[in-house]
Amino acid sequence: MKRIAFFDTKPYDKIWFDEYNDGRYEIVYFEGKLNRNTVGITAGFDGVCGFVNDDINADVINSLVKNNVKILAMRSAGYSNVDLKAAEGRLPVVRVPAYSPYAVAEHAMGLLLTVNRKLARAVTRTRDFNFSIAGLMGVDLHGKTVGVIGTGTIGRVFIDICRGFGMKVIAFDPYPAKDSGIDYVTLNELFSRSDIISLHCPLTDSSYHILNEAAFSLMKKGVFIINTSRGALVDTTALLNALNSEKVRGAALDVYEEETDLFFEDMSGTIIKDDTLALLISNPNVVLTSHQAFLTEEALQAIAKVTLDNLDDYFADKPLKNAVTRSNPNK
Repeated sequence: MKRIAFFDTKPYDKIWFDEYNDGRYEIVYFEGKLNRNTVGITAGFDGVCGFVNDDINADVINSLVKNNVKILAMRSAGYSNVDLKAAEGRLPVVRVPAYSPYAVAEHAMGLLLTVNRKLARAVTRTRDFNFSIAGLMGVDLHGKTVGVIGTGTIGRVFIDICRGFGMKVIAFDPYPAKDSGIDYVTLNELFSRSDIISLHCPLTDSSYHILNEAAFSLMKKGVFIINTSRGALVDTTALLNALNSEKVRGAALDVYEEETDLFFEDMSGTIIKDDTLALLISNPNVVLTSHQAFLTEEALQAIAKVTLDNLDDYFADKPLKNAVTRSNPNK
């Protein structure tokens, strides 16, 4: 029986992997993240399963190869934390390209509604029997223009949701979806026309800090920013400046560029030595969740099934339909 080491695992991961595994693999779950300090424990395993905040750099890849690990299976769509150059030709890397686009798109809209209509603040007030609605005013979303950056599966589902709200949609994607009926514009035009900007693109060299000082300078005053993709798509310092100047009316975030050692963990008893994050969370016009947009039963089921299918394909010497390589990262 092949042995698979799972890193950065939580109780909700185990439920569906244990159910769908059905004795195919010996799965050993580790709570710690995969990095240069933990990679040593992969000796004796045939495969490794990683997640979005593991640090799978060249040193880790080299150690996995040295430990005779045969495959790296990412149980996520994203893989920007994997050094594909170091892995190419030495260690196959597979991913879950799509699990539940509805989970992420619905969460994005939920965050927008929360920050716009001050829902979190309203709930906190009523729990204290404070029924004042002063300071809770939002704006109608109907008729507003939303700019969607990235029109893959999740982006297109989010577009459908926005249209259901009666919103106008424009989009930017270097690879436009053919025959989609989506109104594509340049990135600068999207910045200048949008009342709401939502990020649904992967993190690449070209998309790193796609929302920076220059981008914010082109935006309307009072724009909303939504990010449920990757934290480093947004220059957090630039975002804070835009919030302070009221260029940005509100930020609805499920990711943060320095989240790796924080998100998915209970840090409530810890002094967080990240002043930027502290400023972000303390801003009344920011709603931040901790990378939970994917977290639905349907998504977790799909992640488990596709990850195990990826492992099955490799060990049965079948083509890896969900492989990613440096030369073809979006395969």
